[in-house]
Amino acid sequence: MLGEVDLQAADVAAEAAASASATALATAWARDWGLGLPVTTAIVVMTRAGTSVRCLLFRSIYYTWAAFRARSIVATMKVRDMRKLVQLRPVSLNATERRLSSCFDIADLRRVAKRRIPRPVFDYVDGAADEEIAVKANEAAFRAWRFQPRALAGVGTLDTTTQVLGSALPVPLLLGPAGYTRMMHPDGEIGAARAALRHGVPYILSTMAATGIEELRGAVGGASPGSLWFQLYVTRDREQAHDLVKRAADNGYGTLVVTVDTVVAGNRVRDLRNGLTIPPSLTLGTVVQVGAKPGYWWRLLSGPALDYANFAGGPRTTIRQTAEFFDPDVTWADIEDVRSRWAGKLLIKGPLGPADARRAVELGVDGLLLSNHGGRQLDRAVAPADLIAPVREAVGPSLTLLVDSGIRHGADVAVALALGADAAVLGRAYLYGLMAGGTAGVDRALDLLTSQFRSTMQLLGVTSVAELRKRGRELITRAAS
Repeated sequence: MLGEVDLQAADVAAEAAASASATALATAWARDWGLGLPVTTAIVVMTRAGTSVRCLLFRSIYYTWAAFRARSIVATMKVRDMRKLVQLRPVSLNATERRLSSCFDIADLRRVAKRRIPRPVFDYVDGAADEEIAVKANEAAFRAWRFQPRALAGVGTLDTTTQVLGSALPVPLLLGPAGYTRMMHPDGEIGAARAALRHGVPYILSTMAATGIEELRGAVGGASPGSLWFQLYVTRDREQAHDLVKRAADNGYGTLVVTVDTVVAGNRVRDLRNGLTIPPSLTLGTVVQVGAKPGYWWRLLSGPALDYANFAGGPRTTIRQTAEFFDPDVTWADIEDVRSRWAGKLLIKGPLGPADARRAVELGVDGLLLSNHGGRQLDRAVAPADLIAPVREAVGPSLTLLVDSGIRHGADVAVALALGADAAVLGRAYLYGLMAGGTAGVDRALDLLTSQFRSTMQLLGVTSVAELRKRGRELITRAAS
């Protein structure tokens, strides 16, 4: 801004003046200001003082000179010229809108979430297993590809629609299952589902959600069966698992996603260090956090009690202890059993290689969701992005193939489709938005990713998702190592 002066620059100017011609510099300033000979002489005398004095004097003189010049410029400008230069952006009175309007990618949403949310809760979302190698590798696997665009392809008209399990989606995205999202923001699963439905994409409710199967269905009203999916963990108590399957069917959930990579708990070091419990406990540490993040705790404590809604009334448990729900002896026979009980669409979710993918198809599943749980289970597990091409080759072109873990940009979605996936499933990307601004934050995440995906398609020189899938391997190449 005119009139603002860098003090360090003034120090440099002072030294330069002392070592060069102080008289010449002072004369130039005096002439610029229209000062007479006596003032010029006084400035020359002052510039010959000691170094520290010179610096102080020159700072003062430099400030005065800059302010004088600024006033001169402003005085000669016409009002209409100033109107062209000064553009005042309207300021929203809504704090959430102001916060989200400064977010231009998922990384921005993550930064805002980190500022607003207590560390144990943020780490629950952001953290992963053991050394967190897999979570970093998941993102790197998408970024390892480079685009080879088509030139002069005429991309003025763009079609981002796609088909997933017989349902038309306006963009190849889904919101994936996440446990206990009401701990992240009171809007929780209901807010995320409403954002998904506004964008025309499916929402997958987690077995470990803080909102029950029936409650979510009631909250979103007449959503089509293709819009609500349910994610199932096969529990030790098989009757409990069978009951969840029946409740999902009775409440109009059209697709069942069976997760197969949670036979034991992942070693999530951040959660262990933070001592995070479900529901959250008011320990000495969290009392300190109440003072640091009062808004979060007010929202949490003023809302309904938190629990694993589909197992309501259970004892307080740590994140690690939740694995006691699950059965380490689950086998392919359990998938057969679920298939026999579920009449709707059935997907298997996990880090499935080509052999396991073929086995799943033999058992009658309708699709696969390639996932390593966002790096939260087996650290160093292969990145799902690296499984897309070999699994697609193994199962053929018609089976529905989805991928999650590492999606942070619309360009990642384009890479996934070019490799052979039908759509990308979001996890942390929308949860950062939820923590940053509730339902509006999820909307913002979806808007950002959709916009990025559209522009990536156009810059690649393709006009439809079908064309992106068809030309996929012509459009991407591995980055040089």
